[in-house]
Order: sequence, then C-alpha cells, then structure tokens
Amino acid sequence: MSRVAKKPVAIPDGVELSIQGAVISVRGALGNADMKVHPAVRFARQEQGLTFSAERDSDWVLAGTMRALAANLVHGVHLGFEKRLSLNGIGYRAQLKKNVLILQLGYSHTIEYRVPDDVKIELPSQTEIVLRGVSNQRVGQAASDIRRYRPPEPYKGKGIKYDDEFILRKEGKKKA
Repeated sequence: MSRVAKKPVAIPDGVELSIQGAVISVRGALGNADMKVHPAVRFARQEQGLTFSAERDSDWVLAGTMRALAANLVHGVHLGFEKRLSLNGIGYRAQLKKNVLILQLGYSHTIEYRVPDDVKIELPSQTEIVLRGVSNQRVGQAASDIRRYRPPEPYKGKGIKYDDEFILRKEGKKKA
C-alpha cells in the first residue's frame, strides 16, 4: 500500500473539480488544467477531497503517482508554481521582448529562448529570472532549458543557477 495514495487531495475554496470518465479537470484563479488517470487506478470525489486507490495490489505505486499529480494540479491552479534563476558572471544579463527571453552569457552571440505560452517570465533585475505557471512540470522544464545554456561551473561559480542551489566550489591550480 502506498502512503502517498492513502492521503486524500484537499480541494481548497475557489477551486472547481470535475470528473469526466478517466479525466480530472481542475479550474481555479490562475487557470485550468486536466489530466488523464491511469486505468489501473480508481479515484473518487468524497467529502474530505479526492481519493485514489489501486485496482490490484501491484498498482499502488501508480495510485501514489496519480495522487501526487492530481495534488500538483490543484496546487497549480490555486497558488501556482515558481522557479527563480540567477545569472552569475561578468556581462551576463537577460532581457524580455514579447515572448522571447534574450540572454547574454559570455558567448560571441546572444541566445534567444522562446517562452512557452503557459509559462510567464518576469525579470526583477537583469540578472534574475522568475518563471511562474500552473504546471509544475512545464515551469521546471522551462527553467531547466534556460539553465542548460550555461550551467554553473565549480571554479568561479559563473553560470545560471537556481536561487536555492548550492554550488560546491573547487580550488584552482596552485603555484609551486
């Protein structure tokens, strides 16, 4: 039995949940989202929230996964998800023009990243990027794609890093 699947998904005020066959649709203040539940997992709307269970004993892993994905849907339309990136390095900066993020990362050319429609980007400063959206997967993937252009290096710490990320620094060469 999955401990995750046993816990019901609470539906906060202001969030509408509808079930049509094997599809769960959630509508909230920040948008709407839906997901298809695996056929080996049973789910039902009850008084305490949305509950999940497995058809067979071997499918409890799937029930836990589906429950976690449904909880992310509810959290996304109610509060949203956010990832923060910071650019560290001389001359590293970001600009936003319409739906394109323009990055200057020490290369001989600028990098243009087309922002997905369901992800919103803010630039509090030239070296900070804030990504927000309803889908945790989409926001995380966009942040990972941006970070991939210049991952942080361990000697000087230059590159794009998550705000809460710790970069283990290495010592450089020593003179004899």
